[in-house]
Amino acid sequence: MSGLETLTMAKALNTAMRHSLERDPKVVIMGEDVGKLGGVFRITDALQKDFGEDRIIDTPLAESGIIGSAVGLAIRGYRPVCEIQFDGFVYPAFDQIVSQVAKFHNRSLGNVKMPIVIRIPFGGGIGAVEHHSESPEAYFAHTAGLKVVSCANPADAYWMLRQSIESDDPVVFFEPKRRYWGKGPVDLSDASSVPPLHKARIVRPGSDATLLAYGPMVATALDAAKAAVEDGRELEVIDLRSLSPIDIGTVVESVRRTGRLIVIHEAAVNLGMGAEIAARVQERAFYSLEAPVLRVGGFDTPYPPSRIEEDWLPDVDRILDAVDRSFGF
Repeated sequence: MSGLETLTMAKALNTAMRHSLERDPKVVIMGEDVGKLGGVFRITDALQKDFGEDRIIDTPLAESGIIGSAVGLAIRGYRPVCEIQFDGFVYPAFDQIVSQVAKFHNRSLGNVKMPIVIRIPFGGGIGAVEHHSESPEAYFAHTAGLKVVSCANPADAYWMLRQSIESDDPVVFFEPKRRYWGKGPVDLSDASSVPPLHKARIVRPGSDATLLAYGPMVATALDAAKAAVEDGRELEVIDLRSLSPIDIGTVVESVRRTGRLIVIHEAAVNLGMGAEIAARVQERAFYSLEAPVLRVGGFDTPYPPSRIEEDWLPDVDRILDAVDRSFGF
């Protein structure tokens, strides 16, 4: 493929891996059912057929073994791309990620790189059962030595995954599974306009308040901004894109113009990404704030049964309610 294409996010991710495999023989894909089946979401569809079982590796159902093997491959100069089948399955690999992947470069005094990408479909909105709809991003963003990113559209899915695979640092790559089938334009040939991997992006300019989101909530924030026009409010929407490191400069610059900030994520509000962003913004833009930084997120409960998940997930009404509260100060 080359040039401008209209792709689903799933196809964009598949194409990114295909192009990375073609570009670098040291790239390998590994995970549960990623080969013959093509993954439960078909993100790795047809890759094993085209690149063989030595590069697209069906692993046992053992997340710790997947990541542990990836560490060994990285030490030997490979660039493993590991798929964790669902967000709630990552915890058996947590020790390997935190104790080995995140620390090996520092432990070796910079002599050993860990160019590992850990792909994790995350978030809700698909009516799944327990352990299949979680938002564990804050655990990894808190861990020094890891880079953590999340795409929100097909173009970012393609280019951010390419950038992550080419990075010498370990990257935890969160994919919003509820957006896998959304379509959008992707320029596969022009990297000149692609922002750096850890740069936030203003996806809708506005002057009255800033909505900050990432991953699955960017589309919801954009819907809320469109609805707010009826109330005479122009809301700026920022796609954070990178959760670690955070491009706080772009956020602060926006807040200094709008005076208000609402942070939106699917994860529970308690000790989530919104808390860190709120703290950094008030440190750097305190005198620009017309109201406290507000957060809209999931409730502090385990993820609910699928029949009531829409009541649990942040939606347009909850975002607009936060906007109203912000203007009430």
